[in-house]
Amino acid sequence: MIEMQCTVTGNVQNVAYRIYAQDAALSLGLTGWVKNQADGSVVVVAQGLPDILKEFVEYLYEGSLNAKVDSVGVDWRTAKVVYDEFSIKY
Repeated sequence: MIEMQCTVTGNVQNVAYRIYAQDAALSLGLTGWVKNQADGSVVVVAQGLPDILKEFVEYLYEGSLNAKVDSVGVDWRTAKVVYDEFSIKY
């Protein structure tokens, strides 16, 4: 199972970005999680097929209606823990 961890920066908190990311991941059949960070960024961990994960990155760049994404840093890796859903962490 391939996994990516993305760090999304910009105006991505308090604009429904986590819900947007969760909805996009679920529509693509991905598993993992999304969480706000103290520095104002959002971290997304997603698992799935490489081509689907690459498509998901495009969604992350687009962002929710009121979001303004500056960058999406992507770190590819082998999954150590396999998730069975895509959740929002608080």
